[in-house]
Amino acid sequence: MARATKIVATIGPASTDLGILTRMIRAGVDVVRLNFSHGKAQDHIERAALVRKAAAECGKEVAIMADMQGPKIRVGKFENGKVELVKGAPFILDARWGENGELGNDERVGLDYKGLPRDVKPGDTLLLNDGLIVLDVSSVQGSEIHTVVRIGGELSNNKGINRQGGGLSAPALTAKDMEDIKVAMSFQCDYLAISFPKSATDMEMARQLANIAGEAYGHKPMMIAKIERAEAIPALQEILDASDGIMVARGDLAVEVGNAAVPALQKRMIRMARENNKLAITATQMMESMIVNAVPTRAEVSDVANAVLDGTDAVMASAETASGKYPIETVEMMAAICLDAEQSEYNKLDADFLNTRFTRIDQSIAYGALFTAHHLQVKAIVALTESGSTALWMSRHSIDTPIYALTPSTGTQRKVSLYRNVRAYNLQQGADSALVLQQAEELLIERGIVQKGDRIVVTWGEPMGQVGGTNALKIVRVGEFS
Repeated sequence: MARATKIVATIGPASTDLGILTRMIRAGVDVVRLNFSHGKAQDHIERAALVRKAAAECGKEVAIMADMQGPKIRVGKFENGKVELVKGAPFILDARWGENGELGNDERVGLDYKGLPRDVKPGDTLLLNDGLIVLDVSSVQGSEIHTVVRIGGELSNNKGINRQGGGLSAPALTAKDMEDIKVAMSFQCDYLAISFPKSATDMEMARQLANIAGEAYGHKPMMIAKIERAEAIPALQEILDASDGIMVARGDLAVEVGNAAVPALQKRMIRMARENNKLAITATQMMESMIVNAVPTRAEVSDVANAVLDGTDAVMASAETASGKYPIETVEMMAAICLDAEQSEYNKLDADFLNTRFTRIDQSIAYGALFTAHHLQVKAIVALTESGSTALWMSRHSIDTPIYALTPSTGTQRKVSLYRNVRAYNLQQGADSALVLQQAEELLIERGIVQKGDRIVVTWGEPMGQVGGTNALKIVRVGEFS
């Protein structure tokens, strides 16, 4: 069975190897994430080249997602690498500490974000190390934030800081991000993920920078907004409008809004993305235990399955494949869970499908293909496409019929690799539509997707070769063009 939900895997020390990466792609990886929070520019350039080489060996186009670090607000370094914070004890976060080389101790530590004292006030709650340590702000004195430890524990170098409820003023795009966008465009990443956006403006600025940097290569990436700030939730519609997709980044988001709020937000974000013809990726700690264990917990299995049932386009592995002991097994397990979840119940077209409004001819053809495929129970839906838009619109609605995007564009093949329930293959498209339809049939038969006598629905644009020109739909009995 073809798996509809896609898998995004982060590569790092555990997977930066041609043999391992090739096995991961064969196990089911559709998109490879390069995390710009770690490593140097040259590291990412070399890893991108490795991904392209591994994908070529597998005979598969795999998308590359460049994930920007963003304004991760962190503590500085400690004298001994870490301290033990005790409940009820005072502790100072000092924006000036470290300017002369001072290291942190059990009384105070420096900050890499010097504006933090301006953003907090007495009574605020600060959460460190993904919420494992909780500090209550008692006063702010110049560059010093005086706190009392509510929940203590080990605090080590460079751990992150969040303010409960959000409200930190750090911009979404840092100077580092602006340089990293240029690096990502040098190897023409297919997706650019922006961390901590608070508004549409953040995404519009990132897109503009990416388009300028990519102009020399004739390349424009698709933009993914990582929803991880409390302020992003009320601005979700405008962020969606300015993006090509969102990532439900549950780590920092949970720290800011509280763990209990995240499951409902996840469902809401995935639903909104689908309704707005955008993509959705569900991320963070999906298979966390597989960093050290060969099998996941039952809770992790349920987590992945529920994201699939929510309608996410993709599930993502982070440390599990970047630095864990079992990167290949993690991908295999995620693929198996996704497939089982998808087969658990018959997917009917959305109940409100007939109420969908559209004004474009190509969009109406896409929806017409879904409706026809659903009622005639065809073997496959085939979209002959330049840009992939037709396949995207089709993929926003649940249907058992697999969708195949046949395109002459390698870039479109890679981008489509993230779309739920869509597989992309290369097919050159001349002006003769009858010949192209015959070639499409032959490709599908050769791949074992259909056989003679099967019924398929095909969409294309006439004249062929124009972007955004899908205007034709045909029900085909395989073999009639042979």
